[in-house]
Amino acid sequence: MNFAIPRKDFSEMLFYLWKVIDLPIISYNDLLYKISFELFLQSPEKAMDFIDKSIEKKLMIKDVNNNLSLSHDLTKKLKIWQEKRKDEIWNKKNLKQDLKNNMKEENNSNFRTLLNAFLDKGTLNRAATISSTAFNINVIDLKKGLIKTSVAGSKKELYYIEIDTKRKILCHDCHDFQTRRAENKKFCKHLIKLFLILKDKNIKSATSILKKIAENIDEWEFLSKF
Repeated sequence: MNFAIPRKDFSEMLFYLWKVIDLPIISYNDLLYKISFELFLQSPEKAMDFIDKSIEKKLMIKDVNNNLSLSHDLTKKLKIWQEKRKDEIWNKKNLKQDLKNNMKEENNSNFRTLLNAFLDKGTLNRAATISSTAFNINVIDLKKGLIKTSVAGSKKELYYIEIDTKRKILCHDCHDFQTRRAENKKFCKHLIKLFLILKDKNIKSATSILKKIAENIDEWEFLSKF
């Protein structure tokens, strides 16, 4: 928005004032006060002279109660400016929302790409069958990269998961992970579901942990015993 003060042009100066005032009508004294003591644009004497000359030039209309309003032409010009301003604000709002949506989609895309690196065919579908309530997260510090949780298995067994990004250790004790996944550094359904839960809590942190594992996979230990 351009709020440069056009002091040398009565019409533009008045138009500028009404952008700031944003009122359909204002008393003579209130306008004088705003110009001199709120906006500090002119001394009271100069402000009074400006108002009187604006009335004389028919840029403002004064009614019998000494209230002032813009002339028809300036009122029309102000309405056009206000509509344009509304459009600008709306467009900026939509732009911010689009950027927010794009960032969200980008985060989702990054998360999915990293998670897919640890998947075997069908694991994601099996993870979807696990309820989030099966997990009891005892420690979760996504900033430090430390997670400790237990999860109830399909046969009521209680399994444990520990992820420590500083020590580069991922430990889990379900049968599938012990016999098939750990050796190949892949995730079982429990680990997949855990990261989906973490994603809902904080997608940036969940993605960051996956990235730390993926980028240094040779340095990580996938353990099946605590």
